[in-house]
Amino acid sequence: MKSFRGWIQAQRCIAAATLTFLCLVANAQGFALMGQPAPDFALRSFSGVNVRLSEDRGDVVVLTFWGSQCGVCRRQLDLLDRSYNTYRSAGLHMYGVSVDDDAAHARQFVTAHPLTFVMLEDPAKEVARLYQIDNLPTTVLIDRGGVVRHVYRDFGPRDEALYLSQLRELLNE
Repeated sequence: MKSFRGWIQAQRCIAAATLTFLCLVANAQGFALMGQPAPDFALRSFSGVNVRLSEDRGDVVVLTFWGSQCGVCRRQLDLLDRSYNTYRSAGLHMYGVSVDDDAAHARQFVTAHPLTFVMLEDPAKEVARLYQIDNLPTTVLIDRGGVVRHVYRDFGPRDEALYLSQLRELLNE
């Protein structure tokens, strides 16, 4: 009886792991830019500096698309800030792209939540359209060659370990 319960528990763990993996694969496969060159863009930061993505070629880039009214975005931005502080000396560039409809809300958020990576304004949502953003938060990992390698939609606690693992992998290439 004990071994049967153990077998059942093992089967449940395998099923849960398989389901998680399939969800991640299905989520990423639905993103048409996977494996493609990251679309170049130029945006202005909230501090007034212009940023062009192509200038970061040769480094790993993380783009995260967020909104000031998105609670999950806030938690994710904190995690991303910690990873940026850890890995920026290894060639990591990180940009938070605001897709807020209300620029004042976005500015208030940036002022109230100071982060060490650059926060960008996308008021016309042109870059969000280039990257086919349909959910917040969405985070895109771009390799040193400028290719979109990983995409996370609706970032959750289970994604943190996978994100850090894939980020380290890109930084080590």
